[in-house]
Amino acid sequence: MIWKEHYEVVVGLEVHMQLLTKSKAYSSDSAEFGALPNSHISPITLGHPGVLPRFNSKVIEYAVKLGLACGCKITEENQFARKNYFYADLPKGYQITQDKTPICTGGGIKISTDEGGEKYINLTRIHMEEDAGKSMHDQDPYDSLVDLNRAGVALLEMVSEPEIRSAEEAYAYLTEVRKLIRYLEICDGNMEEGSMRCDANISVRKHGDTKFGDRVEVKNMNSIRNVHRAIEFEAKRQIALIESGEVIDQETRSFDAVNGTTFSLRSKEKANDYRYFPEPDLCPVIVTQEYIAGVKSTMPALPNELHNRFTKEFGLSEYDASILTDSKPIALYFNELAGITKNYKAAANWINGPVKSYLNEQAIELDSFPLKPSHLAGIIEMIDQDKLSFSMASQKLFPELVKNPEIAAPQLAASLNILQEDNSDMLLKWTQEALSKFPDKVNEYKSGKHGLIGLFMGEVMKISQGKADPKKANQMLRDELSKN
Repeated sequence: MIWKEHYEVVVGLEVHMQLLTKSKAYSSDSAEFGALPNSHISPITLGHPGVLPRFNSKVIEYAVKLGLACGCKITEENQFARKNYFYADLPKGYQITQDKTPICTGGGIKISTDEGGEKYINLTRIHMEEDAGKSMHDQDPYDSLVDLNRAGVALLEMVSEPEIRSAEEAYAYLTEVRKLIRYLEICDGNMEEGSMRCDANISVRKHGDTKFGDRVEVKNMNSIRNVHRAIEFEAKRQIALIESGEVIDQETRSFDAVNGTTFSLRSKEKANDYRYFPEPDLCPVIVTQEYIAGVKSTMPALPNELHNRFTKEFGLSEYDASILTDSKPIALYFNELAGITKNYKAAANWINGPVKSYLNEQAIELDSFPLKPSHLAGIIEMIDQDKLSFSMASQKLFPELVKNPEIAAPQLAASLNILQEDNSDMLLKWTQEALSKFPDKVNEYKSGKHGLIGLFMGEVMKISQGKADPKKANQMLRDELSKN
């Protein structure tokens, strides 16, 4: 795009993550998604006079996990604050959050760039807070409706430094964040359901400038793709204003996914508009080094760690490792399989090919997949020992094994009569029968058209019903064709 030759976009992202706690951040109300409107509420959620909040300790655990995964410094004394503002879906009139003492500071997220390199996006902070309810404007033709089930649900907000320089980098950053929180199992990362939400602070400046331009905040983006689209649109809009001599209003805007445009919501609030003050009903939470060590001991293997293992220890390509680590269950399944077979490339191909195809066709997740890694290891071993061709394994053995996972792969292959035949007499019989069907082609081959070997091989496999050992059959065909 021509504007990228003269301008660069400057983006900082604020990512809100609904935590997978059973109860809300400061009450015992259920935090389960999808219940009937206003069924997961109580006097505490509704902010009735005289009620007192009680802190959910699971929130601290999840915050520390995320901080450790991002290389953050963990704050020892965590104080809470009231962020005052009025919305119809915030019944207390304030949000319990953190102001001066965020639970995590520093750290960052490593992303892959389009140029094939890596970039580290630094974090400003991660802090704990509670969610507001949800206003619905499309349920009734005359009135807006409010569902307070979400009010009080535990959130972590991750704020990046303004170091993202393109929509593509923002896309990569959010993809990595979502992958990380899913590995940690602290948030499901489902943007469509609102359990992960992103606000983008966007400005532009000419290449070489060090001063930031006036920024706008874009809200209400329900997919990573829409964040990418919003940044692209907003950058063009701001540049057009600058080029025409107009001023960029510092405001909050929303994204229209249908039209791919942003529109103004309100003038941008300043921090003092929120009138932060210490939350008087909650004591500070102390996070000790012993507590941090205990949380660290429960941490799972993280995407970067597994990616490095798959590439450096198992010799996989960057592409294969990236595909495998995109999903935690898939990555762990492969990791277990790699402990059984040493043919790591074949293991990756089976998971990225037949296994994923089956999962997609059946619309199921890996936890419902009936085959254990040992089943696939058995298939790979038979192929490596030339007892079975890949085509027979993937087209016949694999589908039957999925239906009968209690039967060992070699036993089932034998019962299906698909094991490769390497008996020289049988191979010679099939080879001669195949060549006898194409006498003209045999003469053409002997005249120099050696590409016809594929035709003969296809016929051998057809006659043998796929049981001929391809390597030995190919060599026998060449031996027969070389005879006068």
